Amino acid sequence: MELISGQKLPLKNLFEQQQFRLRVQFNTPHPLDVSCFMLNPQGRLIHDDYMVFYNQPHSPKNEVCYSVNGMIHEFQINLAKINSNKVARLVFCATLENQQLSMCDIQSGVVELINSKSEVVASYRLLGSSFKQEKALMLLEVYFKNDAWRLAAIGQGFSGGLDTLVEHFGAQVSTPVAPVVSGISAVDLRKKIILDKVQADAPHLLDLTKKSLISLEKNQLIGVRARVALVLDYSGSMLGQYRRGDVQQVLDRVMPLAVNFDDDANFECWAFAERPLRLSDVSLHNLPDFINCEQGGYKKWQAGACINNEPAVMQDVVQYFLKEQPDNLPVYIVFISDGGIGSAGQIKRLLRENSNQPIFWQFIGIGGRGYGILEQLDTLTGRVVDNCNFFAIDHLQSLSESELYDLMLQEFPQWLEQAKTKQILN
Repeated sequence: MELISGQKLPLKNLFEQQQFRLRVQFNTPHPLDVSCFMLNPQGRLIHDDYMVFYNQPHSPKNEVCYSVNGMIHEFQINLAKINSNKVARLVFCATLENQQLSMCDIQSGVVELINSKSEVVASYRLLGSSFKQEKALMLLEVYFKNDAWRLAAIGQGFSGGLDTLVEHFGAQVSTPVAPVVSGISAVDLRKKIILDKVQADAPHLLDLTKKSLISLEKNQLIGVRARVALVLDYSGSMLGQYRRGDVQQVLDRVMPLAVNFDDDANFECWAFAERPLRLSDVSLHNLPDFINCEQGGYKKWQAGACINNEPAVMQDVVQYFLKEQPDNLPVYIVFISDGGIGSAGQIKRLLRENSNQPIFWQFIGIGGRGYGILEQLDTLTGRVVDNCNFFAIDHLQSLSESELYDLMLQEFPQWLEQAKTKQILN
């Protein structure tokens, strides 16, 4: 089928399934960037993580995935993964890299829709002669209306280029931050620094870091300075999670927070059973396979009998941050446990005694039971400020990384505000 500008039709006329490919190719010597904007029902860009292009080839849940090979740009689209109440429009656009040129300088282009059998079921052809001084071009739109996904061939140019497209979709173009980089906001600059650092030192964490930045920005924590620490349950019931790699995944998920909060991009780490065991600081360089390499690997860690002794490691952590390595920065501690919590009285006492200190405890229960006092932290009285939070999940894969970061950062911003009000923090 040959599409013409302005044509609209139900996608079910082209595809039996909700998975398909969209391929874009231009016949031109001038490089172009091709992108997909994922918009809400009001036509607004949800977040910059929902703009899929060469520098961000996946949407948060891989609803749209991008690849490029020379001048051939291709999107893998899975509409079954999309919540149409959240994302109702996918708009595919092309932008000239050289802003001295315009779309009339291209020769021709074609957008092809390809089914699961690799058959081209529809084509939309474009000619440079149809345009004048436009710098960007809206190609096609896939949109949800009347309980069905539909397709529209658009072919609409924008004289202002990418900035005009972004504004058209209801987002704000970043304000300049002189003299660093023109056209980029302070928040966007910080995100770029973080992503560039991860790309250079730990590229396997890039997608994870992008997801963490969504939650950090949502909670206005981009650029907030803090020290990060991780405390790992090493009791006997946890050994299966060490063996399966779940504990290594915990480290991977904490690292993006450390990169944002700490300019050194590392975090202190403890394991505990009968007694606390101070491990090496975790950095982008030693993070890969840390659990299997640190101190001869987790099987050789010397933490005493495989029983829970939370108070001992909590005292060790407090001693370290307040006495051995004091600093004016807040401390954000991720404390992992699979339950079997004892010594409720001692844990309550430690949290109360240190509620006037710059330490926030984020307890996370993973794959366990018997969390005891941790489940009662919200009603713990006798504290200067609420200095802790707890949530439990069945296992790391039971919720998305984005949801995990939202939970991890749920109460930290409020603690920061309360700690400043009580002059615990400057």
